[in-house]
Amino acid sequence: MSDFEALEDHKDPAAATGRERLGPVKRLVVKIGSSSLTRGGSSEFDGKVINQLAADVADLRRQGLEVAIVSSGAVAAGMGRLGLGERPRAIAGLQAAAAVGQNLLMNRYEAAFKRHGIAVGQVLLTAEDILDDPEIDILVEVMGGSDPAADYFRRAISAGKHVVTANKEVMAKEGADLLAMARANRVSLLFEASVGGGIPIVGCLMNELAANDVYSIRTIINGTTNYILTRMAHQRTAFAEALAEAQALGYAEADPTNDVEGIDASYKLTVLATLAYGRRFRPEDVFRQGISALEPQDFRYAQEFGYSIKSLAIADVDAGAVQLRVYPALVPSENMLANVNGVYNAVEVDGNLCGRVLFHGMGAGRGPTTSAVLGDLVETARLVRDNAVPGGPRELSQQLGVRPIDELETRYYIRLIVADRAGVLAQIAKALGDCDISIASVLQKDADVETQSAEIVIMTHPSRESSVQQALLDIGGLPPVRRVGNMIRIEE
Repeated sequence: MSDFEALEDHKDPAAATGRERLGPVKRLVVKIGSSSLTRGGSSEFDGKVINQLAADVADLRRQGLEVAIVSSGAVAAGMGRLGLGERPRAIAGLQAAAAVGQNLLMNRYEAAFKRHGIAVGQVLLTAEDILDDPEIDILVEVMGGSDPAADYFRRAISAGKHVVTANKEVMAKEGADLLAMARANRVSLLFEASVGGGIPIVGCLMNELAANDVYSIRTIINGTTNYILTRMAHQRTAFAEALAEAQALGYAEADPTNDVEGIDASYKLTVLATLAYGRRFRPEDVFRQGISALEPQDFRYAQEFGYSIKSLAIADVDAGAVQLRVYPALVPSENMLANVNGVYNAVEVDGNLCGRVLFHGMGAGRGPTTSAVLGDLVETARLVRDNAVPGGPRELSQQLGVRPIDELETRYYIRLIVADRAGVLAQIAKALGDCDISIASVLQKDADVETQSAEIVIMTHPSRESSVQQALLDIGGLPPVRRVGNMIRIEE
């Protein structure tokens, strides 16, 4: 699910006190991107939204705040709403809608703006109008994607503008450079909403937990995959059916690849690891495996062994190197992460001073992501008001290495579909033993008389990833093995 989908439909306009929070900020820029911000990807227009937009812009002007609204190009394919403001803590009440082209909006809805004394030309601007305007102090970006957002960030920072963003892809790929650039230009680049929605993990890693040597970060950090896995576990739903449910509810995009293949989680993990370990990491440093190969029986067998299946994003350090990995894993049922269900997210940080701390909450949705964006905007406004020097994460070094997935040592769950005859298990055990893998327990399940096949489920003792991969190749080549059903790593 896109985090930007979350910034919608806040109906309560801000109180007039919001202007006081902004201090000397002259204009607020709301950047609306071309990706659909509405559930289900609808691109239909809502006249009520446009009328509300006009009313809110007029209200902001009465408060003395200029508002610039710009789409990501000549054509914005989706229509969305951005709520900036709810109750007295808010900064400004604004609902914004992206339309299919400026001309259509001008021709169809100009009257709505005119009723409030606003010329449409004053509202619809290009990116260049925003970036080149010296009176604009803060850029709020909710576009998504790295292009052209990253270029806009560089131009805004070079021009001395502060940036607030929810863009995980840009921060994962170019965040280190952009933060250094912001530091050099004495402006802030805040990105709390880029990782955990309403979970304040970015700020905590930069501030409250900054004194810690972080041993590990273990997270459930994509609401779409967690919803799908929860459905598969509790209702024994097949992956395709659970995904269709998530899409129908607006939790998954029409193209769910970024979520179900772990790409979204790998971006977020890259950001967290960079902050936690003070080293620049890139998305390609993350080993990534999706959830589409999971089958209902994996959840049944996992439960029998006392585990839940969760898609985890993990960073841990050992012998001067950090390993980053995103994959489905068996988690002991009594573990707190095993009980994070639905679209909820959780981040567990293990530090030398704080011990293990767990952040739990909604990782996306209307309120949580808006909360994070507005929190960063309030902080930026304070910096502008007080003419303060922005803080930020510590300077990065390359002292720590990156440990490849082949060096992982953990326990493994292996499910095999084999011919139902004598001697098969002995052949499998020999193949595992030849790769120095010891069996902890084994079950034979669900014999099929018609196909004369059975499922064998093996739990190993701690083993090396490279050895397990070789063993699976060897086992897959044994005559009585019909196929390797699945291999899932165990995270105790």
